[in-house]
Amino acid sequence: MRLAAMIDEQAGALERLAGLDVSEQAAVLRGARRVAVVGTGTSQHAAELGALMLEEAGTDARWSASARWTARPDEAVVLISHTAETSFARRVRRTALDRGLPLVTITGIGRGWPEAIETVAAEESETYTVSYTAALAVLARLAHELGAPFGDPAGLRGLAAEVRGLSAEPRVDRIPVPARALAIVGSGPYAVTAREGALKIREGARILAEGFDSEYLLHGGAVPFTAADGLIVLAPEADPDGLAEGLAGAAAGEGLAVTRLRGSGGHPLLAQIPMTVRLQSLAARFAVLRGQDPDVAIVGEWAAPGLWALGGL
Repeated sequence: MRLAAMIDEQAGALERLAGLDVSEQAAVLRGARRVAVVGTGTSQHAAELGALMLEEAGTDARWSASARWTARPDEAVVLISHTAETSFARRVRRTALDRGLPLVTITGIGRGWPEAIETVAAEESETYTVSYTAALAVLARLAHELGAPFGDPAGLRGLAAEVRGLSAEPRVDRIPVPARALAIVGSGPYAVTAREGALKIREGARILAEGFDSEYLLHGGAVPFTAADGLIVLAPEADPDGLAEGLAGAAAGEGLAVTRLRGSGGHPLLAQIPMTVRLQSLAARFAVLRGQDPDVAIVGEWAAPGLWALGGL
């Protein structure tokens, strides 16, 4: 299983990227009236967290899916694409370059975009892991260069040590495989991680999984779930408004198998990296239990070249 190997590579990638010099790219963004952080799929989740990171640096940052991004004359662009091959991402880059917009791109190593910050080698599993956390590390470095109180080299090296420990012992071995479906829920940045974790479990273990914002789950999202399903609640060490715990209690009352995963200390945006690693590890564990190959996620008609020519490669 290459997925497990990719999960294990994340600590080393974070250590290497902790010392990355992004001053030149930060200068491209500094002074922009607004910054659009853009991505597709897993890279969209990185864009969502990246926009929050840049906001912590005092930047007016918005995230956008690559397919929906439209150029604005007063906007700088941060484009995330591990492969640099996704058609929507290529369109965003081409448009930004044609219009002379300030542009920073984040890709894998050797993907052919000369302006790119390159993170890691090509993923060896279709259930992407290390490229996602590496992109988050680069975004944190950019945010720190622009004035955010996190993303400094020492802090990221400490995060790498935490990730190394979680790769060895993610503490997800007691989470049961649901009979039918799995919901993952969180608030704020944890909602983004809930969606990313659900995507990994769908891809890697072929389980119907969905990530929710806590408020959205409360306002109707929970209606279809029954005792055949499971709920994972992602929350910081402290649950200030009590909603996460309230949802956990309601789900348990309805017979769902409920698991609470508490975030690590430190800044809540950086806490999403170790939480993501735990959910990646859960996807790998579920894949083994269900006899699935997580390294070949998209098959059959879903993998048809003509379909991917429209919205993928």
